[in-house]
Amino acid sequence: MGETGRRPEAYGVYHFAVEIEGVQEAFFRSCSGLKSEAEVVSVQEGGLNTTEHKLIGRTKHPNLVLKQGFANAFLWEKRLQYVNDDPGAPLTRFNGTIIQLGPGGKRVHSWQFTKAWVCKWEGPDFDASKNEISIETIEIAHEGLTYKAGL
Repeated sequence: MGETGRRPEAYGVYHFAVEIEGVQEAFFRSCSGLKSEAEVVSVQEGGLNTTEHKLIGRTKHPNLVLKQGFANAFLWEKRLQYVNDDPGAPLTRFNGTIIQLGPGGKRVHSWQFTKAWVCKWEGPDFDASKNEISIETIEIAHEGLTYKAGL
């Protein structure tokens, strides 16, 4: 039971950071795909016609999608590690953390993703009729999320 007179505070979605392999390379414009979903397996029981049992199946984690202003080739180089045809080149996966920041830049929530790799990189769309910054997008495939409160 929670403390009397104290309620949890919700923080804005606009103040976050992403660390990859412990390095906070850049602040991202957006981050999506922070989800965890369990497959539902329906089982019918003979003689029971009013309902079906719903069992827990495999847990799925969709790809994380990160967007940022294109400033350097860090994420492009990360992607190139997985499209190399050299049979001797190591394909090492990485870990990372998505951090929600609160007042004063304090870390208030974080989600760690593991065994990740960059499965898609998308460069900026150029259009001479627009006055916008160039945005790059990456998708990160991973094998799991772990939530950590505060840091």
